Amino acid sequence: MSKKLIVIAALALAPTFSAQEMVAKPVQSYQTAQYQAKRKAFVENLLSKMTLDEKIGQLNLPTSGDFTTGQAQSSDIGKKVEQGLVGGLFNIKGADKIRSVQKVAVEKSRLKIPLIFGMDVIHGYETTFPIPLGLAASWDMNLVQQSARVTAKEASSDGINWTFSPMVDISREPRWGRVSEGSGEDPYLGSEVAKNMVYGYQGKDLSLRSTILACVKHFALYGAGEAGRDYNTVDMSHVRMFNEYFPPYKAAVDAGVASVMASFNEVDGVPATGNRWLQTEVLRKMWGFKGFVVTDYTGINEMTEHGMGDLQQVSALALKAGIDMDMVGEGFLKTLKKSLDEGKVTQAEIDAATRRILEAKYDLGLFDDPYRYGDAKLAAKEVYNMENRNIARNVAAQSMVLMKNENQVLPLKKSGTVAVIGPLVNNSLNMAGTWSVAAKHDQAVSLMQGLQANFGKEVKFLSAKGANIDYDAKLEDIYAAHGKKTDRDNRSKEVLLKEAVDVANKSDVIVLAIGESAEMSGESSSRTEITIPQSQVDLLNELKKTGKPIAVVLFTGRPLALTNIKDTPDAILNVWFAGSEAGNAISDVLFGKVNPSGKLPMTFPRSLGQVPIYYNAKNTGRPLAQDKVDKCVYERFRSNYMDECNTPLYPFGYGLSYTKFNYSDIAISNANPKGNQTIQASVTVTNSGNYDGAEVVQLYIRDMVGTITRPVKELKGFQKVFLKKGESKKVTFEITPERLKFYNGELKYDWEPGEFDIMIGTNSVEVKHSKINWSK
Repeated sequence: MSKKLIVIAALALAPTFSAQEMVAKPVQSYQTAQYQAKRKAFVENLLSKMTLDEKIGQLNLPTSGDFTTGQAQSSDIGKKVEQGLVGGLFNIKGADKIRSVQKVAVEKSRLKIPLIFGMDVIHGYETTFPIPLGLAASWDMNLVQQSARVTAKEASSDGINWTFSPMVDISREPRWGRVSEGSGEDPYLGSEVAKNMVYGYQGKDLSLRSTILACVKHFALYGAGEAGRDYNTVDMSHVRMFNEYFPPYKAAVDAGVASVMASFNEVDGVPATGNRWLQTEVLRKMWGFKGFVVTDYTGINEMTEHGMGDLQQVSALALKAGIDMDMVGEGFLKTLKKSLDEGKVTQAEIDAATRRILEAKYDLGLFDDPYRYGDAKLAAKEVYNMENRNIARNVAAQSMVLMKNENQVLPLKKSGTVAVIGPLVNNSLNMAGTWSVAAKHDQAVSLMQGLQANFGKEVKFLSAKGANIDYDAKLEDIYAAHGKKTDRDNRSKEVLLKEAVDVANKSDVIVLAIGESAEMSGESSSRTEITIPQSQVDLLNELKKTGKPIAVVLFTGRPLALTNIKDTPDAILNVWFAGSEAGNAISDVLFGKVNPSGKLPMTFPRSLGQVPIYYNAKNTGRPLAQDKVDKCVYERFRSNYMDECNTPLYPFGYGLSYTKFNYSDIAISNANPKGNQTIQASVTVTNSGNYDGAEVVQLYIRDMVGTITRPVKELKGFQKVFLKKGESKKVTFEITPERLKFYNGELKYDWEPGEFDIMIGTNSVEVKHSKINWSK
């Protein structure tokens, strides 16, 4: 993959970090030979003083709940900390609470080894950013890195020094709720996001108190579960693993990620938590990973249900596979001593795992100052401040994807009356989306609050709920998980609809907020139907009868099958779940303060029957001719459906703008390159519309002939460029053989000579073509 930085045009509504701070280097850059020698001497000396119980204790990661005053020492966890039987804790919130527990570790335990403190800080701490799928939709790596940098500053000031992020699982399965936590379907885009998240969290030096350990997850293949059901079986070839699913994990490792989390699923018939090929042969030996590996929540214990043995057996299996830290299950704590006595594990294996945990603590600077993370006075200034919220507002606006805009309904006019209708219009609790455990949900800006605050003096806003999230109250109760209430209205659907229609009839235009609620996606949120619930479809159809223009604000944590609603509204703006400043950011885009520039990181299907559907698929021996694909014509004995098109509803990389961008033909500097030459592929992009705006120019390449079958196209680069109306810019991609490499049938990473189709365009479908022939 190219190591060139992607140049991003800034559309800043908020303060940004300096280029020097934002363009971080891999964290190992400060680990000189002298540093490593000093660390080794310290850790080996400490290891020599530790008892077996203390070593195993370092491998134990329980969750503490949330301590109240006096519990830090008196609780069961507190007693284990004092005995040296805990290596770290997670999901304690607050600098003072964390300091009180750390005090027990460094003042009461025999060797005074400090704890690490982790939290599921996934897309922001108290200041929340768009869900990760939304972040990826910005295609802006400076903003991605910036969001992680803000998150690290907030979390570290409040005592957290380890985050269980980024999640980089590639997925082509929108039924799987955790697509909301990842970067979508593409290994190149996913790799760029992965490394920039690591840079943002870890910065240039982990010992700085504003940096935290990143944890790439879930290693590996978690996003490919059968039937889109969470925690389910995964089975695929090694060629597919290395070419399509492994790249983002490797990118994070190359960026210096400090820790890796094992996945729940099995790989090659062995659960990832106990899979030595995965955790040692690939991760450590092939990729050179030097950090530590932690299980997911009770991942060791769950191998018993997989059929791998009792707790002692699976704990030994995990240690020998390369697992260093046991999250919650206490299998290591309870069984490793016995397994050592019985020869089922070795002292060297226990020491190796302990050493890695101690090295991470050393890198964080905890042995120099165990209280360096967490300062209540600093947290009061750093956490959820206006600067961070302004950054979150800007990032959120850049993540939104304009999917439809007939008759230029958007941007809205800053006058007249606007009806704001939908089940989430006034719901602050759902704005952050899933996996936002530290967020100030009640202080998030709802859609209605954002509109009123920003344009309430110029525009009259009328509001109505119109419908519940779902007709089924029991199902809606399931959706309202983790305290994110949907505020169900128990009036009849007829009353709700009439109220909405009355409001619409008094207005010039309708803003209709529909889609999913926050916890309809996320962990354990698989859906068999990925459509908008019928209650909301009925609301849209009823409002259509008023004849008023309708702009849909789509809340979602996954690609949805929108075929049954896409023709009804005039405009569709996908806002994902935009975080703390959701309402402000949405209003910025709706009224044109920000011109939307987001692009889809994941294909939107026409129907569930097409799933899995993704742009970088492979051809069959009986492909449907392209003209018939485009016209949705069925042909027998070809690879197509009798009752559905082959094409998606919205392709990967798709996203409109309030302006229009035209592309010239591709200019190639050398159509017949040889060996390790570099060629340039260029297009001129012109903003021919009426607004200034940003465009994501995308480079795709197809390897026409290979020793194994190759995808019909693969993303190999992108640049986000800002153009004033009427302005043109030449956008150039440098292409070297490095961009052409893949893992062949022998898992050798190399490129093969021959013909290549170079494609540049606005999305994965609308591209210009140019052929080259590259010889070795």
